[in-house]
Parts: sequence; C-alpha cells; structure tokens
Amino acid sequence: MRAKAGGTEVSKKPLRGQVALVTGAGRRIGRMIAIELARAGASVAVNYSRSKNDALEVTREIETLGVESIALRADVSKEGEVRAMFARLDRRFGKLDLLVNNAAVFFPASWERLRERDWDRILGVNLKGTFFCAQAAARRMVAQKRGQIINISSLGGLQAWPNYAHYCSSKAAVIMLTKCLAKALAPHVLVNSIAPGTILFPGEEAKFRKIIRTIPVRKGGRPEDVVQLAVFLAAKNRFSTGQVFAVDGGSSIA
Repeated sequence: MRAKAGGTEVSKKPLRGQVALVTGAGRRIGRMIAIELARAGASVAVNYSRSKNDALEVTREIETLGVESIALRADVSKEGEVRAMFARLDRRFGKLDLLVNNAAVFFPASWERLRERDWDRILGVNLKGTFFCAQAAARRMVAQKRGQIINISSLGGLQAWPNYAHYCSSKAAVIMLTKCLAKALAPHVLVNSIAPGTILFPGEEAKFRKIIRTIPVRKGGRPEDVVQLAVFLAAKNRFSTGQVFAVDGGSSIA
C-alpha cells in the first residue's frame, strides 16, 4: 500500500523487495529487529547458533507479515560456517541488501580470572563473527553497488567497565572495525554502528536500579529504542557512514 504526502507517493513498506540478514536473531533485540524489518517489508534471514526453536518461531511470525523468511544456523565465530550460511542465503534470495550484526556474547570476569578461553569466546563471536559476516556481505553488496551494514556494538565499547575488560575490548574493536569498513566499502556500502547502553526488558528494572540512577535521563532504555533506530537506518539512511549512534540516555557523555 502507498500513501501520498505532498504529492509524492511514500511507501508504507520502505524495505519492500529488500533482503536482510540479522545475526543472533532468535532472541531479545535481534529477534525484535528481524520482525520490525519484516514489518517494513523486507524478507529476513534469521541467524542463530543454538536457539533453533526460537529462530523458527521468529521465521513463522515474519511469514505472517507477508514476506519470506528463513532460519540459518551458523556459529559466526567460525569462518566456514559463515560461508555456508551465505551460500544458503544466496540460494534462497539471490541477493543481500542489509546485514545487522547483532550476535554477541556477554559475561563478567574480573581481570584476575580472565583466561585464554574467555578471550577466545568473546572475541570469536563479538569481533571475528562481526567481521566474517561483514566480509561475506560486503562481497555481495560491492558487486551490486548498494547495501548497508549495521553493527550492534555497546556503550561498553565507549566506556571502561572493570569487570568486563574482555567485553569492552571486543566492542571497542567493533566500533573501529565499523569505521575501517565504512572507508573501505565507500561509496556504495554504508557501514554504521549502534551502541546500546542500559536497555531494559520487562521485569529488569529492579536489577538495574543503581545503574539507572547514574544515567543522565534517569531511566533505562527500551529495546524499541534500539530497534527503531536500526529500522530507521535501514530504511532512510543515505548519507551517514562510519558513525556510532549511542542509545544510552546520555551515559557516554556523563
């Protein structure tokens, strides 16, 4: 359906005909981003690693919106599995317009307790996985001379959290990777990052009460705050690249 605004037809489905891949899309924000991209008209590939049932549920919900969807299993930290995932994506859709790198690992560990396996796990998914997926997507986008990559980083990539040195390091690296890829893939592919701060799902307010008091706007964010920005960039962005959009209630400037 189309609506007229100022004599110009404006589609209510701005992503109609486009294909998106969202990593880690079986749960939480990844799930919500995938569904909202579908509401905007995109066909959506739902990546998961271990949450098969959740991913299949997401694809079914997306299909009720009248667009195509497929669940694609891959551990994004493994280059071979990423290549296989993109091969399946090619066979199903034949193109890719948008990649949302959302898959991530998050767990605390003090500097005394950090071990090699902790670094391998967090850098494998958060940094290597983001790069492998971006690399595979970029090859397709450069060839078609259009596309967008949105990397979900974190306020932890902008601030120092003592018990999350490994996580903060991985997300800071994602932010720099975003900038490097933006320059490398210009002019046809736009690459940006969204850095969420304290984002609260229902029932989590009490758990984060102390942190909320330190946020300049004195409240936590909603998942919708991140999701709506991701969809806005996907549908409307034509000029911004290499940027980090903090969704943090002002925490990064506090």
